[in-house]
Amino acid sequence: MQTRLTESIKDTPDGRQAEAILRKCVHCGFCTATCPTYQVLGDELDSPRGRIYLIKQMLEGGEVTASTQLHLDRCLTCRNCETTCPSGVEYGHLIDIGRRMVETRVERAPGDQLKRAVLGRTMATPAFGLAMRLGQALRPLLPSALAAKVPPRRPAGPVPRRRHERQVLMLAGCVQPSMMPAIDAATLRVLDAVGISALVAAGSGCCGAARFHLNQQAAALAQMRANIDAWWADIDAGRIEAIVMNASGCGATVREYAHHLRDDPAYAGRAARVSGMVRDIAEILAPHAGELAPRLAGRLAARPVFHPPCTIQHWQGLRPLVERLLADLGFALRPFAESHLCCGSAGTYSVLQPEIAGELRDRKLAELDKADPDLILSANVGCLAHLQGGTATPVMHWVEAVDAALSGKRVNG
Repeated sequence: MQTRLTESIKDTPDGRQAEAILRKCVHCGFCTATCPTYQVLGDELDSPRGRIYLIKQMLEGGEVTASTQLHLDRCLTCRNCETTCPSGVEYGHLIDIGRRMVETRVERAPGDQLKRAVLGRTMATPAFGLAMRLGQALRPLLPSALAAKVPPRRPAGPVPRRRHERQVLMLAGCVQPSMMPAIDAATLRVLDAVGISALVAAGSGCCGAARFHLNQQAAALAQMRANIDAWWADIDAGRIEAIVMNASGCGATVREYAHHLRDDPAYAGRAARVSGMVRDIAEILAPHAGELAPRLAGRLAARPVFHPPCTIQHWQGLRPLVERLLADLGFALRPFAESHLCCGSAGTYSVLQPEIAGELRDRKLAELDKADPDLILSANVGCLAHLQGGTATPVMHWVEAVDAALSGKRVNG
């Protein structure tokens, strides 16, 4: 793709990166076949190729309008297009640049500004936890549309206190501890079962993904720097072997700290080291499958399916490893069609674009239902909550299922 970037952007870090990405695109259109929003809306401008053209026009001095912003907002950032692209176009990084630029040129409607501001300022605060617990307590009385966004609360249970020689760090997080605290507790117990202790560093918090979803990128970078500061003493002292993630959206984001902070002289080196230490919980447990499997035998769901989050399969490329681990542990996973497509959760997307998100969820659940599952497993808090809001079939993180079986319970959700 030929480019003629404006002088004001051409020699900036964003300009150089955008030009390198744009020049890889050969207009083939393979990406349209796997883009969820194009499948739903059928508009070329709601496909990766269309959005690439919009960003190119903007970088070349073309008109930027509310329509430009809308088409970029509608992208789920699932990166399915990157998996499909034969030319290696880093679309995810390009749309970050496009969104950052359009935010400075187009003023959002007051209602949209307010919604984004409230989400950005509350999701990583105690207020979100209080609101979630209140919503869960009142869930039977809530309107169905609102109740669908409030997952039933599962008790976390006790967590292990013993310390092992092998130690890892876990992210304090923001949404998951409030919505689904059982996931972190289950992770701690399963790690303990294989002789690993998990530490949560004081001062760590949201990974920054939520703010990035809201296009509040400066605030997201501040959260990234805060986590690096919180983790650095343990990393620098060699006390931990990895930073373990049980929410694939967080894992995908922290793996990209090195990219996001590459031009920050104070953090670039430390960010690169942090990104290199990220491991999904599946990567940590895979070597222990042989010792865990006999302890789970006879207690697993009969007809489980695994919904691979986009951040597992397209961002991190870990879908084969996770599914192989589950098979090695004894889960007889049932296949289903369109497993590569996004469920529509995508961080804050289901709140900001509820119609598209709802259609994608219903489409996903229709395919899952064809497999006649008794349990839906996944690996990201957003997907879990979004899917559970549209089905009576139990939905849970796979590590919760492993934990339940280890404790002697029959896993049926």
